[in-house]
Amino acid sequence: MSNNPLKIEYLPQLENPLFIAGFEGWGNALDISRGMVDYLIQKLKAERFGNINPDLFYRFDENRPIVEIKNGRLESIKPPEGAFHVVQSNFSGRDMIIFKAVEPNLHWFQFVDTVLSLCDQIGVKTIISLGSMYDNVLHTDRSVSAFTSSEVLLATLKQKKVKPVNFTGPSAIHSTIHSEAQNRGFECISLWCHCPYYLQGTTHFGLLSHLGSLLSSWGGFDLDTDELEITWQDLSKQIQGLIDKNPELQSMIDDLRKAKIKGSWNGTKKSEKVIHLEDFFKPKP
Repeated sequence: MSNNPLKIEYLPQLENPLFIAGFEGWGNALDISRGMVDYLIQKLKAERFGNINPDLFYRFDENRPIVEIKNGRLESIKPPEGAFHVVQSNFSGRDMIIFKAVEPNLHWFQFVDTVLSLCDQIGVKTIISLGSMYDNVLHTDRSVSAFTSSEVLLATLKQKKVKPVNFTGPSAIHSTIHSEAQNRGFECISLWCHCPYYLQGTTHFGLLSHLGSLLSSWGGFDLDTDELEITWQDLSKQIQGLIDKNPELQSMIDDLRKAKIKGSWNGTKKSEKVIHLEDFFKPKP
């Protein structure tokens, strides 16, 4: 395989495109980061035009290639990847580049340099990365926080009830992207959805819908999130039904609700009891 970090099929001609990146791996609680870019690609009919060279940035023993074998024959092998997709303004109201990737294992600065160099070529001025984390929040909450490259950007997000991030600890690829992009003069936003720790598996469609509405409103493009809302309304009723039947879950959620009212999560204890969302999507026998 070539040592070229980037394979481009063609270079789209765009006007002030917005760059939105989502990642699988660390920083993808309840599949919000990956799920959002997948939804954007699907709903906005984004077209793939290039990808990152996986051999340079991934450890295949940690992110193993996916193979398809049929009737004793190897049909395909798909390594982890980072792929670039383009959305034209005549469809969405704004030109966009959507980057979907597995968080790299290796050479983070080279990875980020590759992405930002492409952004320079295409004329990107604003970069948004999407992440999600587990937190002491309720499944009915729709909490999003952010860190940005300027107070002006942060102020526009605060108007949409996005809170500033306060955090010290290990970082995801987002922080490296943000640091390098800011040094190069890009406007940068990193949006983080706060997910209830007692839900696990599949996707929190309510948060996904909220994030999609926030992105489209702030970014000035059209995005229909109705199907996400409908899915979440049905799923949340099932979750509430399960909570109502489980005293331990009820007690835990009551503690979280009381802490929320007081404005402090200190003292709330995490229960080992969790709700596996994927169970609601399993076919019934």
